[in-house]
Amino acid sequence: MTREKRYALEARAAAIVQAAVRHLPRPWALALGRALGRWLADLDPRHVGIAAENLRQAFPHWDGPRRLRTARAVYAHFGQTLVDILWMADQPKERLLALIVEEGRENVDRARAAGKGVVYVSAHFGNWEFYALAFGWMGETVGLVARPLDNPALEARLTAFRTRSGNTVISKRRALQDILRLLRQGAGVAILVDQNVQEQDGIFVEFFGRPAATTTVAAALAVKTGCALVPVHCEARPDGRYTFVYGRPVEWTTTGSREADIARLTQELTTEIESWVRARPEQWLWMHRRWKTQPRTTAEVPVTAATPTPAATADTSG
Repeated sequence: MTREKRYALEARAAAIVQAAVRHLPRPWALALGRALGRWLADLDPRHVGIAAENLRQAFPHWDGPRRLRTARAVYAHFGQTLVDILWMADQPKERLLALIVEEGRENVDRARAAGKGVVYVSAHFGNWEFYALAFGWMGETVGLVARPLDNPALEARLTAFRTRSGNTVISKRRALQDILRLLRQGAGVAILVDQNVQEQDGIFVEFFGRPAATTTVAAALAVKTGCALVPVHCEARPDGRYTFVYGRPVEWTTTGSREADIARLTQELTTEIESWVRARPEQWLWMHRRWKTQPRTTAEVPVTAATPTPAATADTSG
């Protein structure tokens, strides 16, 4: 199958699913999403195996059946998340906002009051796309740093969802200029920092006790501009609603070394993300090869590579 035919098939499938779920009661739509996720797990044993192996490394005290159950639960969760996004696309704002429970909103208000801009640091956890959409209605419109999807039709559909509340999408290709412009205006930027990068594009910090090559973009922006760093995440609740959690702004003082400050902040943010994943492991993207890039030597952990510029590290695909 050619790439063009595959893209057309993917776009058609998304349109069919959206048309099928848009008028369903939401509990039915979520149940359909979970079922589709489990079906995809059956069709994709290779990535289920990757997820199970990652879980083995992260939770060595778990037995094999628990790891496999959790790996399959990851597929069910992300199937539910995908279908929920398609269901949400045509729903009125008021109906969507009724699905949200907030925790720690005062942390965002405090960060914004400083007037130096805010970098909202998050991960591929829960329903991160809904978090960004709703925050544009509830707090402030933000710039969403993202790598465009390969399929242009799906990218257009996702961009329409992301920008519905007034947010803007910042392409990785011109990220630094647009990010700095927003921060100088005192605005907010949302960045996902939980995926593997190449060694030259980040540094190694500990994630579940293992060296993980991690983008330094959020930390580098804070060191460069003095903007606030606020860890945020969206947790799916059993009742079908979402908890939006706004963490405390990361407080830090300079050591006099830019590289040391960036490394320390990157580790702190990664440790925060680890705490979310430990609490709700089925809501994180375990099938991603988070530890694919490894240090050339493991004699010293963490191993710090040369600190890149934010432009080189802004791979924050959603």
